[in-house]
Amino acid sequence: MSALLNLHGVHAFYGAAHILHGLGLHVDAGERVALIGRNGVGKTTVVNTILGLAQMRAGDIQFGGVTIQRPRPYIAAQHGIVVVPQGRRIVANLTVEENLHLGAATGRKGPWTVPEIYKLFPILQERAHTPGTALSGGQQQMLAVGRALIANPSLILLDEPTEGLAPVIVDQLADIFNQVAAQGTALLLIEQNMSLVVRVAHRYLAMAKGAVVAEGPVENSRECLKDIERHVMV
Repeated sequence: MSALLNLHGVHAFYGAAHILHGLGLHVDAGERVALIGRNGVGKTTVVNTILGLAQMRAGDIQFGGVTIQRPRPYIAAQHGIVVVPQGRRIVANLTVEENLHLGAATGRKGPWTVPEIYKLFPILQERAHTPGTALSGGQQQMLAVGRALIANPSLILLDEPTEGLAPVIVDQLADIFNQVAAQGTALLLIEQNMSLVVRVAHRYLAMAKGAVVAEGPVENSRECLKDIERHVMV
Protein backbone atom coordinates (compact mmCIF):
# COMPACT_ATOMS: atom_id res chain seq x y z
CA MET A 1 0.00 0.00 0.00
CA SER A 2 1.08 3.58 -0.61
CA ALA A 3 1.12 6.04 2.28
CA LEU A 4 -1.42 8.85 2.00
CA LEU A 5 0.19 10.56 4.98
CA ASN A 6 3.74 10.12 6.22
CA LEU A 7 5.42 12.05 9.04
CA HIS A 8 9.07 11.33 9.77
CA GLY A 9 11.16 12.78 12.59
CA VAL A 10 8.79 15.71 13.07
CA HIS A 11 9.58 18.35 15.69
CA ALA A 12 6.80 20.91 16.11
CA PHE A 13 6.44 24.01 18.26
CA TYR A 14 3.98 26.63 19.41
CA GLY A 15 6.29 29.58 19.82
CA ALA A 16 9.02 28.38 22.18
CA ALA A 17 6.99 25.38 23.40
CA HIS A 18 8.40 22.16 21.92
CA ILE A 19 5.44 19.76 21.56
CA LEU A 20 6.33 17.04 19.05
CA HIS A 21 9.69 15.34 19.52
CA GLY A 22 10.79 13.39 16.45
CA LEU A 23 7.33 12.04 15.78
CA GLY A 24 6.83 9.49 13.03
CA LEU A 25 3.65 7.91 11.70
CA HIS A 26 2.02 6.88 8.47
CA VAL A 27 -1.49 6.12 7.23
CA ASP A 28 -1.86 4.02 4.11
CA ALA A 29 -4.67 4.07 1.56
CA GLY A 30 -7.84 2.59 3.04
CA GLU A 31 -6.37 2.21 6.55
CA ARG A 32 -8.23 2.88 9.79
CA VAL A 33 -5.70 4.05 12.36
CA ALA A 34 -6.33 5.27 15.92
CA LEU A 35 -3.95 7.79 17.51
CA ILE A 36 -4.30 7.47 21.27
CA GLY A 37 -2.63 8.80 24.39
CA ARG A 38 -3.21 10.77 27.56
CA ASN A 39 -4.34 14.39 27.44
CA GLY A 40 -1.49 16.76 26.67
CA VAL A 41 0.80 14.35 24.80
CA GLY A 42 0.45 16.23 21.50
CA LYS A 43 -2.26 14.38 19.58
CA THR A 44 -4.04 17.51 18.36
CA THR A 45 -0.67 19.09 17.61
CA VAL A 46 -0.14 16.31 15.07
CA VAL A 47 -3.21 17.58 13.21
CA ASN A 48 -2.14 21.21 13.61
CA THR A 49 1.31 20.42 12.23
CA ILE A 50 -0.19 18.71 9.19
CA LEU A 51 -2.26 21.85 8.61
CA GLY A 52 0.61 24.25 9.27
CA LEU A 53 -1.00 25.66 12.41
CA ALA A 54 1.91 24.47 14.54
CA GLN A 55 5.45 25.26 13.39
CA MET A 56 7.47 22.30 12.10
CA ARG A 57 11.17 23.00 12.62
CA ALA A 58 12.58 19.58 11.73
CA GLY A 59 11.41 16.44 9.97
CA ASP A 60 9.37 15.69 6.87
CA ILE A 61 5.68 15.54 6.01
CA GLN A 62 4.53 13.81 2.85
CA PHE A 63 1.07 13.78 1.29
CA GLY A 64 0.75 10.92 -1.18
CA GLY A 65 4.52 10.68 -1.53
CA VAL A 66 4.94 14.43 -2.13
CA THR A 67 7.10 16.23 0.44
CA ILE A 68 5.34 19.32 1.77
CA GLN A 69 7.76 22.08 2.68
CA ARG A 70 5.24 24.48 4.19
CA PRO A 71 2.05 22.68 5.28
CA ARG A 72 -1.19 24.64 4.96
CA PRO A 73 -4.85 23.60 5.33
CA TYR A 74 -5.59 24.14 1.64
CA ILE A 75 -2.53 22.09 0.61
CA ALA A 76 -3.71 19.14 2.69
CA ALA A 77 -7.20 19.43 1.20
CA GLN A 78 -5.81 19.57 -2.35
CA HIS A 79 -4.06 16.26 -1.63
CA GLY A 80 -7.26 14.68 -0.34
CA ILE A 81 -6.60 15.07 3.40
CA VAL A 82 -9.33 16.79 5.40
CA VAL A 83 -9.99 17.32 9.09
CA VAL A 84 -13.03 16.99 11.31
CA PRO A 85 -11.70 19.34 13.99
CA GLN A 86 -12.03 19.11 17.72
CA GLY A 87 -14.98 21.29 18.68
CA ARG A 88 -16.57 20.88 15.19
CA ARG A 89 -16.12 24.57 14.22
CA ILE A 90 -19.47 24.98 12.52
CA VAL A 91 -19.74 28.42 10.87
CA ALA A 92 -22.31 30.30 12.93
CA ASN A 93 -23.89 32.51 10.29
CA LEU A 94 -24.39 29.73 7.73
CA THR A 95 -27.17 27.19 7.41
CA VAL A 96 -26.61 23.44 7.56
CA GLU A 97 -26.57 23.23 3.77
CA GLU A 98 -24.27 26.21 3.40
CA ASN A 99 -21.85 24.65 5.89
CA LEU A 100 -21.87 21.48 3.79
CA HIS A 101 -21.06 23.40 0.64
CA LEU A 102 -17.90 24.76 2.29
CA GLY A 103 -16.44 21.29 1.99
CA ALA A 104 -16.60 21.44 -1.80
CA ALA A 105 -14.26 24.43 -2.03
CA THR A 106 -11.29 22.36 -3.23
CA GLY A 107 -13.25 21.14 -6.24
CA ARG A 108 -12.27 17.48 -5.82
CA LYS A 109 -14.68 15.17 -7.63
CA GLY A 110 -16.07 11.98 -6.19
CA PRO A 111 -19.15 10.19 -4.90
CA TRP A 112 -19.94 12.50 -2.00
CA THR A 113 -22.48 15.19 -2.81
CA VAL A 114 -25.03 17.03 -0.69
CA PRO A 115 -27.79 14.52 -1.61
CA GLU A 116 -25.50 11.64 -0.62
CA ILE A 117 -24.72 13.32 2.69
CA TYR A 118 -28.46 13.66 3.31
CA LYS A 119 -28.85 9.93 2.71
CA LEU A 120 -26.13 9.29 5.28
CA PHE A 121 -27.52 11.83 7.78
CA PRO A 122 -31.28 12.30 7.16
CA ILE A 123 -31.56 14.71 10.10
CA LEU A 124 -29.34 17.18 8.22
CA GLN A 125 -31.78 17.25 5.32
CA GLU A 126 -34.64 17.87 7.75
CA ARG A 127 -32.73 20.84 9.13
CA ALA A 128 -31.01 21.96 5.94
CA HIS A 129 -32.03 25.61 6.29
CA THR A 130 -31.41 25.83 10.03
CA PRO A 131 -28.32 27.69 11.27
CA GLY A 132 -25.60 25.12 11.77
CA THR A 133 -24.90 26.18 15.34
CA ALA A 134 -28.59 25.66 16.25
CA LEU A 135 -28.14 21.90 15.97
CA SER A 136 -27.52 19.61 18.92
CA GLY A 137 -23.97 18.52 19.64
CA GLY A 138 -24.45 15.18 17.93
CA GLN A 139 -26.05 16.79 14.89
CA GLN A 140 -23.22 19.31 14.66
CA GLN A 141 -20.74 16.45 14.63
CA MET A 142 -22.69 14.82 11.80
CA LEU A 143 -22.53 18.15 9.96
CA ALA A 144 -18.78 18.37 10.52
CA VAL A 145 -18.33 14.84 9.16
CA GLY A 146 -20.60 15.60 6.20
CA ARG A 147 -18.67 18.79 5.44
CA ALA A 148 -15.44 16.76 5.37
CA LEU A 149 -16.92 14.10 3.11
CA ILE A 150 -18.12 16.69 0.58
CA ALA A 151 -14.42 17.31 -0.13
CA ASN A 152 -14.24 13.69 -1.39
CA PRO A 153 -11.11 12.98 0.65
CA SER A 154 -8.74 10.05 0.55
CA LEU A 155 -8.04 10.48 4.28
CA ILE A 156 -10.06 12.05 7.09
CA LEU A 157 -8.40 13.16 10.32
CA LEU A 158 -10.98 12.89 13.11
CA ASP A 159 -9.92 14.86 16.18
CA GLU A 160 -11.86 13.70 19.27
CA PRO A 161 -15.10 13.24 17.31
CA THR A 162 -17.11 11.84 20.24
CA GLU A 163 -16.12 14.44 22.84
CA GLY A 164 -19.16 15.39 24.92
CA LEU A 165 -21.58 13.16 23.02
CA ALA A 166 -24.12 10.71 24.43
CA PRO A 167 -23.36 6.98 24.01
CA VAL A 168 -26.22 6.51 21.54
CA ILE A 169 -24.71 9.20 19.27
CA VAL A 170 -21.27 7.60 19.62
CA ASP A 171 -22.79 4.32 18.41
CA GLN A 172 -24.31 6.08 15.39
CA LEU A 173 -21.01 7.74 14.53
CA ALA A 174 -19.14 4.42 14.81
CA ASP A 175 -21.50 2.92 12.24
CA ILE A 176 -21.06 5.97 9.99
CA PHE A 177 -17.26 5.87 10.22
CA ASN A 178 -17.29 2.19 9.28
CA GLN A 179 -19.56 2.90 6.30
CA VAL A 180 -17.25 5.67 5.11
CA ALA A 181 -14.15 3.50 5.56
CA ALA A 182 -15.82 0.61 3.74
CA GLN A 183 -16.05 2.87 0.67
CA GLY A 184 -12.27 3.26 0.68
CA THR A 185 -11.66 6.43 2.68
CA ALA A 186 -8.78 6.12 5.16
CA LEU A 187 -9.29 7.34 8.73
CA LEU A 188 -6.89 8.68 11.36
CA LEU A 189 -8.97 8.66 14.53
CA ILE A 190 -7.74 10.71 17.50
CA GLU A 191 -9.89 9.43 20.30
CA GLN A 192 -10.10 8.67 24.02
CA ASN A 193 -13.22 6.51 23.72
CA MET A 194 -11.77 3.00 23.58
CA SER A 195 -15.10 1.47 22.61
CA LEU A 196 -15.06 3.56 19.42
CA VAL A 197 -11.40 2.73 18.76
CA VAL A 198 -12.08 -1.00 18.97
CA ARG A 199 -15.15 -0.73 16.74
CA VAL A 200 -13.55 1.38 14.01
CA ALA A 201 -9.73 1.14 13.94
CA HIS A 202 -7.56 -1.68 12.63
CA ARG A 203 -4.25 -0.33 13.99
CA TYR A 204 -3.36 1.92 16.90
CA LEU A 205 -0.50 4.33 17.54
CA ALA A 206 0.11 5.35 21.15
CA MET A 207 1.69 8.72 21.93
CA ALA A 208 3.63 9.92 24.97
CA LYS A 209 5.72 13.08 25.37
CA GLY A 210 5.22 14.17 21.78
CA ALA A 211 6.22 10.94 20.05
CA VAL A 212 4.73 7.60 19.06
CA VAL A 213 5.91 5.06 21.62
CA ALA A 214 3.89 1.96 20.75
CA GLU A 215 1.70 0.57 18.01
CA GLY A 216 -0.15 -2.60 17.17
CA PRO A 217 -3.26 -4.16 15.71
CA VAL A 218 -6.66 -3.41 17.19
CA GLU A 219 -8.56 -6.53 18.10
CA ASN A 220 -11.85 -6.90 19.91
CA SER A 221 -10.39 -8.84 22.81
CA ARG A 222 -9.93 -8.13 26.50
CA GLU A 223 -6.16 -8.40 26.19
CA CYS A 224 -5.98 -5.91 23.33
CA LEU A 225 -8.33 -3.46 25.04
CA LYS A 226 -6.29 -3.64 28.24
CA ASP A 227 -3.08 -2.99 26.30
CA ILE A 228 -4.60 0.01 24.52
CA GLU A 229 -6.21 1.47 27.66
CA ARG A 230 -2.91 1.62 29.54
CA HIS A 231 -1.79 4.31 27.11
CA VAL A 232 -4.75 6.59 27.85
CA MET A 233 -5.37 6.09 31.55
CA VAL A 234 -4.54 9.14 33.64
